[in-house]
Amino acid sequence: MANSDSVTADGDALRVVLPEEPPTLEPCEASLTSTGVVVRSNITEPLTERDPGTGELEPKLATSWKRTSGTEWTYRIRKGVKFSDGSRFDAEDAAYSIDRAVNSELGCNVEGYVFGDVDLKVAARDAQTLTVATPEADPILPLRLSFIEMVPTSTDSEKKVREPIGTGPYRIANWEPGLRLALATNKQYWGRAPAYGNVDYQWRTEGSVRAAMIANDEVDVATALSPEDGAGDAAEQYPNNETTALRMQVTEPPLDDKRVRQAINYAIDRKGIVGSLFQGKAKAAAQLVPQGVVGYNESLRPWPTDLAKARKLLAEAKADGVDVDEPIRLISRTALFPKVDETVQVIQNQLDDLGLDVEIEMKDTAGSTEFQERPFPEDAGPYLMLIQHGNQAGDAAFSMDQYLLSKGFQSSGGTAAFDRKIGAAEAKTGAERQDALAEVFTEEPNEISQYAYIAHMYGVIALAPDVRYRPNSATGDEMRIAEFTPAD
Repeated sequence: MANSDSVTADGDALRVVLPEEPPTLEPCEASLTSTGVVVRSNITEPLTERDPGTGELEPKLATSWKRTSGTEWTYRIRKGVKFSDGSRFDAEDAAYSIDRAVNSELGCNVEGYVFGDVDLKVAARDAQTLTVATPEADPILPLRLSFIEMVPTSTDSEKKVREPIGTGPYRIANWEPGLRLALATNKQYWGRAPAYGNVDYQWRTEGSVRAAMIANDEVDVATALSPEDGAGDAAEQYPNNETTALRMQVTEPPLDDKRVRQAINYAIDRKGIVGSLFQGKAKAAAQLVPQGVVGYNESLRPWPTDLAKARKLLAEAKADGVDVDEPIRLISRTALFPKVDETVQVIQNQLDDLGLDVEIEMKDTAGSTEFQERPFPEDAGPYLMLIQHGNQAGDAAFSMDQYLLSKGFQSSGGTAAFDRKIGAAEAKTGAERQDALAEVFTEEPNEISQYAYIAHMYGVIALAPDVRYRPNSATGDEMRIAEFTPAD
C-alpha cells in the first residue's frame, strides 16, 4: 500500500474497470499491457511521447533532442519538473532511469522488447543535458528511448519496485491487492492538472460483467470488451496495434520440423476465427504488425486454410521418423483479449482435425510470461504459445528484434542468416527502410515459419454518457487518463 490516503469513487473520480489486476506498476515493465495501461503517462512519464495518430515523437520530460554524432544523441531536460515525492527531476534521474532499465541485471521487459542485448552509454552532462550513445549507429534510438519511464535515483537498482514514484499527473494513493487500485492527483505535477482528481481501478475477468458495470453506473470506463459483451451505445470500437499469433517452439520436436509448423499454418482457419469469434471486428493477419507500422507489407495475404495439404505435410514428416504423435501444449494467458478462451479451443479443434495431440493450458500473467519470454523453462517440451503483440512504437524493428531474431526476447529461434537480413533492414532509413522491413515479413514464413499469424485486432471500450474520450491505437497499452474529460 503506497500510503494511507483513502480515495473514494465519487465526486471527480473516474471509475475504470480492467480485465485483470496489474501484476506490478514497475515502470520498466510498462511495455506489458496490464502494467502500461495504468502506469504509462499517468504515474510515470518518458522523455518523449509518440503521437498514436501521426507517429511523431513529441516533447515530454525532454524539450528537445538531436543527433550529435554518428552514435550519440543529446537531450535537453525540461526545467521545473518534480516527482510526486517533491524531489527534483533532472538529467541525473534520466540517466539513472535508462541505465536501470537497460544496462542492469533487473531483466526488465522494456530491455528485451526495445533494446535486446544492446547496452547504452548514458551521461548527465549537467542538470538539463543528457547524452545517450549506442555501440553502433541507431537511426531510431529516440523512438526506443520513448519506452523508458523516468524514476528518481532513489528507486531501488537491485530489485523491481511494485509501486513507483513518478512525475505524471497521478500518484498511487491506495492499492488493495485483489480489490482495487486508487490514484490521486500529483500536486507536484508540472503540466496542466487533469480533469479528474482521482482514478479508481477495479478488475473483472468477464467482458459481459464489465459492460454491465457501465449500464449499472458502477464504473465510467470499461476496457477490453468484445462486440457481443452488451455495452450497446456506450461501446466505441477502434483499430488498435495488436496482432494475435501462435508462436511455435522451433527447437522442440516435433515443432523443430518446418513441415509440422507449416502444416499447423495450413490447418488454422483465420477467416473463420475472425468471422465467428470476433464477428468480423478484426482482420485476418499475414504478418506480425498491422497497417500503419513502418515495415507493414500490404501485398502479403494470410496463409490459406488447406487441411488436405496440412495432412500431407504431417504425413511426410511422420514418414521421415518425426514423432508427430508427441503431445503438444497450447499455452495462453487468461484475459489476454476478449474471446481468448474460445480462440484457443477453436485452434485446438482445428489442430485435432489435423491429427495433432494438443492440450490447452490457460495461465495468469506471471505463469504465461514464464513461457513467453527468455529464458524459456527447461524441459518444457513442445508447446504453442498464443500471444498478442502490440507494436506501440510504429516501427517493425520493435517487433522483429523481439519476435524474429534467433535470440529475441520472445522468439523461439531462427537462423544467423535471417538475423543478418533483419539487421541490414533495420540499418536503413526512409523509403528504403520500409521496403527492406516489408521484405523480411515476406521471407519469414518460408525461411523460419515460427508463427501462425491469426488476426489484426480491434479494440472496444465503453464509456459512461457523461465521459468524453477518443480511443486510439495505443489505448489498450497506454490509456492516458489526462485525455478523459467530463461531458459538457
